[in-house]
Amino acid sequence: MITVVPSQEATSLSSLELLYTISRELASALDLQTVLKQVLQLSSQFVGANSGSIIVLDSEGQPVGSTIIYRGQIHTQQTEQIRDTIDKGLAGWVLRHREAALIPDTSLDPRWTKRPDDSPEQTGAKSAVSAPLMVRHTLAGVLTLVHPTPNTFNDDQLALVRSIADQAGIAVLNAQLYTESLNRARVMSALAESSLAITAALGTDDILQRVLQQVHQALEVEAVSLALLTPDRKTLEIKEATGPVANEVRGWRLKIGEGVAGQVARTGKTIIIPDTSQDARFYARVDKSTGFQTRALACAPIRSRGKIIGVLEALNPLNRQFPHDTRLLLEGIGSLAGAVIEQRELMDNLKNARRRFQELFEDSIDPIVITDWTGKIIEANRPAVFVNRTPKAELLKMNIQQLHEIDQKKVGGPEFENLRDDIMVYYEATLRPAPDVEIPIEVNVRQIFFDNHGFLQWILRDITERKHLDTLRDDLISMIYHDLRSPLANVLYSMDILSSLLSGENGMYGTLIDVAVRSAERIQRLTSSLLDLKRLEAGQPVLNRDTTHLTEIINDAVDAVKPVAESKKQEVYTELPAELPTMNIDGDMIRRVIINLLENAIKYTPINGRIGVGANAFEGGVLFWVKDNGPGISPEKRDSIFDKFTRLHTSGRGIGLGLAFCRLAVEGHQGRIWVESEQGLGSVFLFTLPFHSS
Repeated sequence: MITVVPSQEATSLSSLELLYTISRELASALDLQTVLKQVLQLSSQFVGANSGSIIVLDSEGQPVGSTIIYRGQIHTQQTEQIRDTIDKGLAGWVLRHREAALIPDTSLDPRWTKRPDDSPEQTGAKSAVSAPLMVRHTLAGVLTLVHPTPNTFNDDQLALVRSIADQAGIAVLNAQLYTESLNRARVMSALAESSLAITAALGTDDILQRVLQQVHQALEVEAVSLALLTPDRKTLEIKEATGPVANEVRGWRLKIGEGVAGQVARTGKTIIIPDTSQDARFYARVDKSTGFQTRALACAPIRSRGKIIGVLEALNPLNRQFPHDTRLLLEGIGSLAGAVIEQRELMDNLKNARRRFQELFEDSIDPIVITDWTGKIIEANRPAVFVNRTPKAELLKMNIQQLHEIDQKKVGGPEFENLRDDIMVYYEATLRPAPDVEIPIEVNVRQIFFDNHGFLQWILRDITERKHLDTLRDDLISMIYHDLRSPLANVLYSMDILSSLLSGENGMYGTLIDVAVRSAERIQRLTSSLLDLKRLEAGQPVLNRDTTHLTEIINDAVDAVKPVAESKKQEVYTELPAELPTMNIDGDMIRRVIINLLENAIKYTPINGRIGVGANAFEGGVLFWVKDNGPGISPEKRDSIFDKFTRLHTSGRGIGLGLAFCRLAVEGHQGRIWVESEQGLGSVFLFTLPFHSS
């Protein structure tokens, strides 16, 4: 029971009885409408009013409920009527000033809003008293009582109404807290039910249907729609709907910012419109096209990981008003739906990606094998099964090492250490599907991921045809060398004799003979390089070693290419120390290396360019370099240019063997060759030769 200390003005026995009765009744009620009804009935009875009203406000000062007693009958006001009363009537004045008011004669007080039945001959309100419902300086509502006779109320009744309002304020606050707790429990229950229903859905379409069902049940509305943003995030498309025109609105599109749904998608803020006819934000195009009449609507964003992906809209509550917890409930279901929709879409995308990968995997023309990090085969495509001549079930019991000999150096040993940094490794091997069958293959192996677990993918490409072509090339090279060696020697010998015979003749003949000699020597260098290339590839050592003066072979190389450089108005210069050490090398082979590098530099250096060549001794050997100011070489090509048949520009002359020969010749001397380059600024080819090599 609540103990009441009445104000000094309300000291009469009837007032005390009233306050005691009100205190007892209010203490036994928690439902807000019951509390309001009891307050009005008891206060009207004891104050002597024939009519009255009580309006309740929320924490933001907005009306959330009201009750009217008129000639003993209880009525409930609509929100619009409450708003009109607050804006224009006595109740509004009391709320704004937060003080009680007594109007002995309503016809003489401007605070009273005149009504048709307030005229003297009618039975409308002629006297009124009103007081605010205050709880700890918080405004909870307003109580107003009226009588059809002027001067019915006086200061005693005003004091009594103040006391009643004080008691009612506490009761209203308690009822609001109780209602709020019930609403929150209802919302949590609805969200829990929605969560169970939505997460149990099997596919995206099923999820959308269940979301709409939950909104329908929770808010008790005529229709619900769900729209998702298109991939360009510029348009909303209605994906699912319930209600009389559901089939007609599916697939409708709205631009962002268009209508209520478009505004919610743009701002991310929930919009609730109790009366669409009074709100300019409502977009009636859908109603006009379908014949549906939207009277009230609530629209909330659908979010996933903080990002808006769509909107959820509820139309026309069946009891004509949306519940007070509509915003909380709709936003909660929207967030839940957003998370589940995106998760389901990710799962669908993952399934589609897996299906596409499986199709590509199976339809690949190359055999592909997937293994774990121990080499155990866990998957193989159709070509892999076919080429290995083994049933798939048996193949999945094998280890990759049973199919071919792994290049342990390339992959980083038995633990495949070189493959753990997402690097693709290439090497050649032999596939042995049967005891009498050998298939040359190029193996491409790299790490791949499935479900956040790493595996190894082995592509076993058949290179039988390429090997046949390599054999044909080698045979052609051998034939060219052996068939040209003797004729070239004869040509050079004849040119030498002819030069001696014409030594005293006109200089023009000597120039022609020099051109012929240089051309023949170039062909001879090419054939010698082709033969050396074949021998060095086969692993044969460099045999023709002798003490060689490095300055001499560098100068010889410069002399050999000078005529070509001069024809392009290029300058070839040397940067050599006063003395270079001698080395035990194949001097002719290294001379051809330097000539090849110089010829490449001349080829790619523009007219009037400069090409430099030099050498310097260091502690373990000698560093040689050839520098140009050509276009430079891109980083991705700096290693591959030393491979056979690789050319930087397909439009130029050559077959791509010059730099391959240089690499093999230098490595045959236990040296190293590389290129340093910056695109647009030229290149520097460098190689080292050690003093002690076998």
